[in-house]
Amino acid sequence: MNLNPFWKPSKEIIEQSNIFKMMQVHDIENYGNFWKWSVHNKAQFWSETIACLGIPFQQKYTNILAVSNGVENAEWLKNAKLNIVDACFQNEDNAVVLVFQEAKKSLQQVTQKQLLTLVNQIANGLVEIGLKKGDYIAIDLPMTLEAVAIYLAGIKAGMPIVTIADSFTPNEIEVRLKITKPTVIFTQDFLQRADKELPLYEKVKSANAPKAVVLKTSATKIDLRNNDIYWDAFLSPNTVFETVIQQPDDVITVLFSSGTTGEPKAIPWTHTTPIKCASDGFYHQDIHKNDVVCWPTNLGWMMGPWLVFASLINKATVALYYGVPMGSDFGAFIQNAKVTMLGVIPSFVNHWKSSKCMEQFNWDAIKCFSSTGEVSNPAEMEYLMQLANNKPVIEYCGGTEIGGGYVTSTVVQPNIASTFSTQALGGEFVLLDDNNQINAKGEVFIIPPIIGLSNRLINRNHFEVYYKNTPTFEGQLLRRHGDALVQLENGYYKAQGRVDDTMNLGGIKISSVQIEAVINQLDFVKESAAIAVEPVNGGPSLLVVFYVENPSELTSEEKLFQTKKSISKQLNPLFKVTELVKIDVLPRTASNKVMRRKLREKYINSRQ
Repeated sequence: MNLNPFWKPSKEIIEQSNIFKMMQVHDIENYGNFWKWSVHNKAQFWSETIACLGIPFQQKYTNILAVSNGVENAEWLKNAKLNIVDACFQNEDNAVVLVFQEAKKSLQQVTQKQLLTLVNQIANGLVEIGLKKGDYIAIDLPMTLEAVAIYLAGIKAGMPIVTIADSFTPNEIEVRLKITKPTVIFTQDFLQRADKELPLYEKVKSANAPKAVVLKTSATKIDLRNNDIYWDAFLSPNTVFETVIQQPDDVITVLFSSGTTGEPKAIPWTHTTPIKCASDGFYHQDIHKNDVVCWPTNLGWMMGPWLVFASLINKATVALYYGVPMGSDFGAFIQNAKVTMLGVIPSFVNHWKSSKCMEQFNWDAIKCFSSTGEVSNPAEMEYLMQLANNKPVIEYCGGTEIGGGYVTSTVVQPNIASTFSTQALGGEFVLLDDNNQINAKGEVFIIPPIIGLSNRLINRNHFEVYYKNTPTFEGQLLRRHGDALVQLENGYYKAQGRVDDTMNLGGIKISSVQIEAVINQLDFVKESAAIAVEPVNGGPSLLVVFYVENPSELTSEEKLFQTKKSISKQLNPLFKVTELVKIDVLPRTASNKVMRRKLREKYINSRQ
């Protein structure tokens, strides 16, 4: 591949960066040496980063890091008392901390004082309807002002938030509710999408959800269940609420990530996880006070909570667009909100490039982009850079169970499209081949401890999922992650997809097993295997399904249509099947496990 940088940082950009300022403190002149310092001196790095972020404590930690129970059970901020939401309100009262725009409406601004007032009203409302510290709250909403405020209010009140993406089907919603058993769920009547009203409350009802608090966004009438209430009836007039102070490892959020056995993994975040979000935003996306950060996402995906914490803890502004981020209205929002850091998934950029819809706007306020969720295409990323008059793209890859990224880029290094220039600061990984030997191309194994790494799962054995039977490296325990990378000759990294049975589709991680369980219900399918394949020229993964046929008179087109409809209805309309491939028998190992890697190789060879 072409290793010539498409963007190089100027001396001014380097010296204004957050990374450079921390390097100056330690008289480190070379970024590579700074990264090494951050992993060889983890306790000092994280202690200084926490101080730099201004994380407030009611009682300061006695030990930044304790590993007496093993690195896989690391204790961060030992004996501290805090609530991470307090770290989100340290700007001036009149500082604009959130801007939003509903489709076809004008831009609106929210000050820190206004947001805090709303958060306190919600926290009081939770107590007034009978909830207490430790009760779980679910959110199934688009990314709106109210969603952000509910999220922060629950955590402030010591009530963990269960986040559910608004695109999920009733079945997927119900699975997540059964795992976490929340006392109440916040949702809204309809989703407004491209002049269409899509029912959301009805989906929540169909999922046998608990008591619902419903935001009304449409004049269309809905019938509430007996115990459900509207938002206006819920919201308390009381604007003062005392933060519930907790231990660092108390749960604040439960997010879900795909598992290879079908049921999603329920991953708890604690009060320490947002420090990883804010640290990555500070160093890698280079977020400064009063910057404007936009990343179209949802609280149901880790980038939703990441956006909230990485922005607010760094005293920046969260920018939310309520419509679909595909057309010119979104482009105008980015221009008018003066967004300085725009996060994307590659699928967005693919559409922007083919439609040219963003070329009419002035995006010069953008200082950098960031891309995550899928493997990106170099030509598309170079196109994206030019939309803002040549600004870098910070590739960002991590996971819900990491609380941020493990491999990424910086604004102090040359930017090569679709590559990662560095391992994330404060963390380290190795690449191992099939023989567990260090290799330039291989599976990612993370070296714990790193702040933000999960140490428990609600519905699985955490050790078995991440550590059981993993190799060691120089006597150190390694943590399984599942990604594959290749290190290029210049030291940068390039994504190679997944080595396990999960895939990223449209920026959403899902297991092959979940997709196959839906497809196997179709009458013409005896059994199936779903794989993700990189396009010939790179870019977001394509979903290809191999199947063994039951006798059927359906045409190939009818079979593909049924497959697409089934996945859209039962899993997610964002998952698009590219091709349905008939096969006589699925390749299996001696232990009867489907060899999806062989199917992937077979498909790739058939295209050549």
